[in-house]
Amino acid sequence: MKIKKGPSTIIFNIIAYTLLALGAIVCVIPFLMILSGSFTDNHTILTQGYSLLPRDITVSAYKTIFKAPQDILHAYKMTIFYTGLGTFLGLMMITLTAYVISRKEFKYRNNISFLIYFTSIFGGGTIPWYLMYSSVLGLKGSTIAIWFPALMSPFLVILMRTFIVGSVPDAITESAKIDGAGHVTIFLRIVMPVLGPGLATIGLFLALGYWNDWYRSSMFSTDSSTWELQFYLYDLLNASTAIKQMSQNSGMATVELPTQSVKLAMAVVATGPVLAFYPFVQKYFVSGITVGAVKG
Repeated sequence: MKIKKGPSTIIFNIIAYTLLALGAIVCVIPFLMILSGSFTDNHTILTQGYSLLPRDITVSAYKTIFKAPQDILHAYKMTIFYTGLGTFLGLMMITLTAYVISRKEFKYRNNISFLIYFTSIFGGGTIPWYLMYSSVLGLKGSTIAIWFPALMSPFLVILMRTFIVGSVPDAITESAKIDGAGHVTIFLRIVMPVLGPGLATIGLFLALGYWNDWYRSSMFSTDSSTWELQFYLYDLLNASTAIKQMSQNSGMATVELPTQSVKLAMAVVATGPVLAFYPFVQKYFVSGITVGAVKG
């Protein structure tokens, strides 16, 4: 039976949908300006500013980025490798750690939880972190130094622990123990089947972190063959800016490099795959990130 909506409900829905529509427009407009600017002539951007629709349409920015297609494709390949491997291993380690500290029968779960939380507040700093991976572990120049440091984070461990506690009642695990099931069986046959939203949420956080990272390549890479996509684009932009400055300082005439439009085209190239992937995990992401928000 269809329930008749009262005037207050109708007014609330109108206000809510209006606010959501405005919020969506505010979120979409910046990306439309980035996409438009990437196809706009660089001189037009400098003289007339940005606009929602491209003016003096050109693909010179994309030509600059894809001038050496084998290099950018290799950077894409390395980023996909780091993202896939890091996300898979990170999910496995975070899920196992969260399951262990979520078990009340584990004697030291509070102590380990405190140590994990403690690292989210206090850290050794950038210099000790760099020296540990480069000098102590000897990983400078290795691909391991790029994907290994981001495998786990305290926030994601705590988030997954909260999801496990909220999704798997103690009565179910206790019943499984009475029937003779061990922790491996409980984890694989009881816990894992209900972790879909949690795994999608944690996996999205990990994947975005790996995909958008450039810092570890700048710190540990000694060869361009190990560069991530973001750092490759960052180096390309720096090279274009340096060439422009050198030509200006020397007084030599040179072709105007599309610096501003290149920046926008880089954003499109870097975020395109993420925007294509996100809709498939959005529903899991929303249900996973709101776990524990409602108690009943």
